[in-house]
Amino acid sequence: MEGTNYSRVSEFVLLGLTDSPELQAFFFVVFSIFYVITILGNCLILVTIISTPQLHSPMYFLLGNLSFIDMCLSSFATPKMIMDFFTHHKTISFEGCISQIFFLHLFTGTEIVLLISMSFDRYIAICKPLRYSKIMSQHVCLGLVIISWTVGFLHTMSQLAFTLYLPFCGPNVVDSFFCDLPLVIQLACIDIYVLGLFMISTSGMIALVSFLLLLTSYVIILVTIKKHSSSGSSKALSTCTAHFIVVFMFFGPCIFIYVWPFTNFLMDKVLSVFYTIFTPFLNPLIYTLRNQEVKAAVRKMSNQYISFRKTAQITLPLQESFEIMVGHGVELGLPSPFLHLHSMENSARKQP
Repeated sequence: MEGTNYSRVSEFVLLGLTDSPELQAFFFVVFSIFYVITILGNCLILVTIISTPQLHSPMYFLLGNLSFIDMCLSSFATPKMIMDFFTHHKTISFEGCISQIFFLHLFTGTEIVLLISMSFDRYIAICKPLRYSKIMSQHVCLGLVIISWTVGFLHTMSQLAFTLYLPFCGPNVVDSFFCDLPLVIQLACIDIYVLGLFMISTSGMIALVSFLLLLTSYVIILVTIKKHSSSGSSKALSTCTAHFIVVFMFFGPCIFIYVWPFTNFLMDKVLSVFYTIFTPFLNPLIYTLRNQEVKAAVRKMSNQYISFRKTAQITLPLQESFEIMVGHGVELGLPSPFLHLHSMENSARKQP
């Protein structure tokens, strides 16, 4: 690699999801709706958790961070994909492609560790409830979030440390709607099979081990609940099943794509949509908006907003009417109500 001069490509061509104009128009509408709902839903959760003192607990602190990561994960590639549906020649600069790889592994790595932290929080709350407040302190919660972002950053830097120095001198067509690491490193002008297998398989093994840890934690939680409460087991089973479906939708595609790299299945595009678009869309619905405390807080916020709007609508016409009356009084040479009040105040002060 040292003795050869390579001219690095300046951009990559993204083939997108489909070439059909009808499907592109359909996908534009569908993914635009999904993206807007994802951003608004996660923003609603963040605002609700921050503005409601009753939700300032470890569980909701972790859920708020999950909503923030979901907004980031859904925004690193989805807006460009939506705009590219009406672009005939879909391209991305070399720097933009590397940035997508960086943010993808940063946010997915962070979310993986955060999901494990959330399962740990639920395990302590259900299996060791008397020690929950002592174990899950504010410092511990903050430390878990910092560890999540640190692991995500170290993971993405380990992937880019080799990718940045690969010689990309010719092929530049990426068969996807964003720059994914298994597809990009195949375009290098050297044989990188062993290196690429190591790089990508590490991501796959991290996803696989994390998935098994989460699965184990859910099983332990369900067994504990079933032993202590027969009435709550059905509700816990429903909740854990919904959580597990979202976890499987996030980890399943990652494991499939990264454990068996260099396969170029057509299904890879569909699987990529799950952990970049559908999972950030479903997380607010499954983890937070089904929670009774969050729904009560959202209703309270909406009622306060509606009452504020009604008060503003009543106050503004009264203020305008008062200003009109004052204006007419000035035009007719009548004393202003403010001057009248001011004179009454002065006369009251002069009295002993």
